[in-house]
Amino acid sequence: MVLAAAIQLEAVLGDVAANLATCERLADEAGRAGAKIIALPEFFTTGIGFDESLGHAVLPPDGKATALLTSLAKRYGALVGGSFLCRDADGEVRNAYLAADPGGVIGRHDKDRPTMWENAFYIGGADDGVFRYGDHHVGAAVCWELMRTPTVHRLRSRVDLVLTGSGWWSIPPWPPRALFERWEERNRATARAAAATFAKYVGAPVVHAAHAGELTCRMPWAPITYRGRFEGSTLITDADGTVIAERRPEEGQGVVLGEIDLGRRPPLLDPPRRYWLHPRGPLPAAVWHYQRWHGRRWYRRHMRSARGASGPS
Repeated sequence: MVLAAAIQLEAVLGDVAANLATCERLADEAGRAGAKIIALPEFFTTGIGFDESLGHAVLPPDGKATALLTSLAKRYGALVGGSFLCRDADGEVRNAYLAADPGGVIGRHDKDRPTMWENAFYIGGADDGVFRYGDHHVGAAVCWELMRTPTVHRLRSRVDLVLTGSGWWSIPPWPPRALFERWEERNRATARAAAATFAKYVGAPVVHAAHAGELTCRMPWAPITYRGRFEGSTLITDADGTVIAERRPEEGQGVVLGEIDLGRRPPLLDPPRRYWLHPRGPLPAAVWHYQRWHGRRWYRRHMRSARGASGPS
């Protein structure tokens, strides 16, 4: 058995220095408790929202985010992972999940498809997201990758641990309020189910870090402001999908600790014969398409114009 930790973060949107400091403090708490696996959430350097500050907070592959992951891994003799907006040598930005052990970076996975307004800030990847950690194989999956059947196929029965993180935002209480509140109840339940049941599809324990707290930002192609929150669902499961430890979003920022047994098991669930593992609901499905169209155009105009130039290193 090994002690694992998942970080629940309330990020300051676009503030790399503040978020790195908070992540280090929370990871230190986990390391001092004896954790040998420490998961930071998706976008641990910036948070996520439709905000131009993210375009100025992109880091290089060997910048401050990677330095934090490697230093924490060395400090605590641990496996440490998390994702951040990364500008590569080709000038493109990707949502890169890096994992490090005491010897340095051992693997990288680029999220396959940006979700909704995320299309404005990065492009997708196509790697298998599997890397070796000692005698074990570790798989990485980021946020809505936990919603997709292709993610199950690339990791199923191949890994002994899944490291994952998310920045899953809520559906705001717009009118008609009763309808939007019902949609939000389902959205929040899906956020938890996507992380908690993924182990059953893959046959390996899951360590899922996430964002909590409030979010206010612009809405793409709309003269309104988004006001919502992150769904949290920071949790740790065993290979059978049983939730060992969990931190609810209303509990705010903090650390989840749980003991897991590294190793693969026969998966309990077969993947469905469809693209989505869980229903998205009508509003997220519609927003998925319109914000993808908007985001790809915005990325070409605002992110590619900064080719070769990163923000703080």
